[in-house]
Amino acid sequence: MDTALTTMRIETERLIIRPYIKSDMMESFELMQNPELFTYMHLDVLPLEDYQGVFEWLMNSYGTPFDMPFKYSFAIRSKFTGALLGWCGVGILDFSAPDKELYYLIGREYWGNGYATEAAAALAAYAFDVIGLNRLYAKADPRNKASLKIFEKLAFVFDRELVGLTDDYEDCNGELMHVLTKEQFKERKIN
Repeated sequence: MDTALTTMRIETERLIIRPYIKSDMMESFELMQNPELFTYMHLDVLPLEDYQGVFEWLMNSYGTPFDMPFKYSFAIRSKFTGALLGWCGVGILDFSAPDKELYYLIGREYWGNGYATEAAAALAAYAFDVIGLNRLYAKADPRNKASLKIFEKLAFVFDRELVGLTDDYEDCNGELMHVLTKEQFKERKIN
């Protein structure tokens, strides 16, 4: 595990963001059982055995150093109840390497509380200040108004509509790509 990741613990006003640990697996699996979460994503509800493989891959990813092509996902927990609210991550944008993307998911029962914005802002700061990135990308289905609003709050700027992607990335065609520089993020107006 990268040294910075062994001690990574981001605290915001209401959240704790940290690497997954083995004891998170079942709670994480249960959170991911609502198909409504995947309305605008290219994921499906997975059976337990498949999810265990994904979860193991997530935990193993922490061994990839910052200077290699990494993809990290982190647990988002309530600072007050300890509940797993969702996850957020940063890592290689597979169809546009070596670009890095910011991504997140909040459990359905926690929507509408600003948790995604709070977590994404905290992780963007970590990506810029600790990992050392100068630019982040984020993409969303144009119908996903909640994510587009989060991008706006974080000072992401529209870059392009994705077109011409093939094979594993074909489903991303039509999504809206946004970009955020470290400078734009630092200068944003916090709402």
